[in-house]
Amino acid sequence: MRAMIRLIPIVIVFVGLQAGHAPAQDRTAAEEEVLSVVQRLFDGMRAGDSAVVRSTFVAEARLVSTGFRDGEPTLQSVPIDRFIEAVGQPHDEVWDERIWDVEIRVDDNLATVWNQYAFFLDENFSHCGVDAFQLFKAPDGWLIFHLADTRRKESCEVPG
Repeated sequence: MRAMIRLIPIVIVFVGLQAGHAPAQDRTAAEEEVLSVVQRLFDGMRAGDSAVVRSTFVAEARLVSTGFRDGEPTLQSVPIDRFIEAVGQPHDEVWDERIWDVEIRVDDNLATVWNQYAFFLDENFSHCGVDAFQLFKAPDGWLIFHLADTRRKESCEVPG
């Protein structure tokens, strides 16, 4: 009986931890649609296909990265056309962005995706951080209008 009483707090903690993480199959149809746009972006990057990447963004999308240079915080904005052009340029390595801990919020025609990521050139780790996507539901489907990320090379815990 005493052993069972000692197990009760452990069971309660385990159940509580499980309740806080909704499995992917519990996503709504809208959340799945939003996530498919993000996945299509990364598939286009891996393939070096600028047309696929372009299809995920509104024309006036904004890309912003934060990080540190020489110990000072930095904010860098990249024009969407420059990013898309870079994806389509021949490069020796596959640009492979892997994501996890994906959180999706949807309200009417606005969605936010927040995820951890690690970026690899082929199988070589480059950097990690967090992506923060803002998407708009246009008549033809969801499109990214803002993408911000953090970038670092240290303190990266990439799942195996």
